[in-house]
Amino acid sequence: MADLQEKYLDGILELHRNLAVQDPDGDHLQSMMSAFECAVETVQRDLGASTPKRQKSRPVRGYIDGCFDIMHSGHYNAVRQAKALCDILVVGVHSDAEIKKHKGPSVMNESERMGLVKACKWADEVVFDTPYEPSIKLLDELNCDFGVHGDDISTTEDGRNAYGILKDAGRLKIIKRTSGVSTTDLVGRLLLMTKDHHLKSPKGEQDSGVETRNYDPAEEKQRARSKQESISSFLPTAWRLSAFSNNRIPSADDTVVYVDGAFDLFHVGHIEFLEKARALGTFLLVGVHHDEVVNSMKGQNYPIMSLHERVLNVLSCKWVDEVVIGAPWAVTDDMITSMNIKVVAQGTVTKMADFDDDDDPVNKQVDPYAVARRRGIYQEVESPRSLMTVNVVERIIANRMNFVARNEVRGAKEAKYLQSKVFVSET
Repeated sequence: MADLQEKYLDGILELHRNLAVQDPDGDHLQSMMSAFECAVETVQRDLGASTPKRQKSRPVRGYIDGCFDIMHSGHYNAVRQAKALCDILVVGVHSDAEIKKHKGPSVMNESERMGLVKACKWADEVVFDTPYEPSIKLLDELNCDFGVHGDDISTTEDGRNAYGILKDAGRLKIIKRTSGVSTTDLVGRLLLMTKDHHLKSPKGEQDSGVETRNYDPAEEKQRARSKQESISSFLPTAWRLSAFSNNRIPSADDTVVYVDGAFDLFHVGHIEFLEKARALGTFLLVGVHHDEVVNSMKGQNYPIMSLHERVLNVLSCKWVDEVVIGAPWAVTDDMITSMNIKVVAQGTVTKMADFDDDDDPVNKQVDPYAVARRRGIYQEVESPRSLMTVNVVERIIANRMNFVARNEVRGAKEAKYLQSKVFVSET
């Protein structure tokens, strides 16, 4: 190293000597550049010979896990933030048994939850049946450098910090929890779907087709809390929408496929349909209907999730290229022309499927795809499964006592978190 420094100094001295020399032609700049280039080449050559070539670093691997039950924008935003911390993100999904042991019953089964996580555009690898309390051994087996969790650290069935081991080892990174949305909150909204607590829509109260029962005091207490919490405090921002966006617009050569719907309580049925629709072209444009439009057509408490919650969910799907926020119920000629839509697709389980025979016949007679049919661009694709939003609601209602008890416990934990909450910067 001393020899290299000496050569470097010699080169600088040579540069100064040349600057001091009066060239017969007066071309001082030419002399200066020649000396400088010579000095630089000498140092670079010797440094290259004595310094080993830098090894290409391996990708940074991160790990995040969860139940991902009734997957919502908070889940997706956690996965997005975790991905921003690493090159490859491994997502662990807990089994039904593991969730029941630590948190109570899940609404969606493990197959349905796995399908949602696998379709998340920020998940590089997905592993199933991961423990609720991750260990150093697990990280090492998955070749992960660290684990990731929100600032609302989970606790085990006996009250221990589920991520304490990773934290103590310095292998845990904390990210910001998304405010205003949680599975507990969504279950609370769903508990309001019992017949005697439906909100009246412009069409009037409608029968849910679900049997009602008398409730005990514990359930009455939960219903009162749910009613108070049913107005979502989710605060959408332009930055959040931008973070979820693909920032891509279709080119003139793209085959734009358009689908629309409420996409309420985003589930694996939606995912599988979107994958099939995307295969019909090169750019999938998804219209998400406004809250008022959905409620006017479906009544009751629909939609369970607000417009922006539903938009973020859809944008998280790897099959989706762009979203129309607040799309009209019916596809129009102007939409088709303005957005260069080549295919309008719907599944065999359509957005009309939630209607009962005694629903408003006027709305049922309005075909939202009449224009697309007339222009010969309408296609129907086979829906891989018959799961609908109403089926998710029915699961909650059918097991409401279990979920009331679950929400009592989870609600207390969330209240404790909110009381001690501090600011955490979002990744």
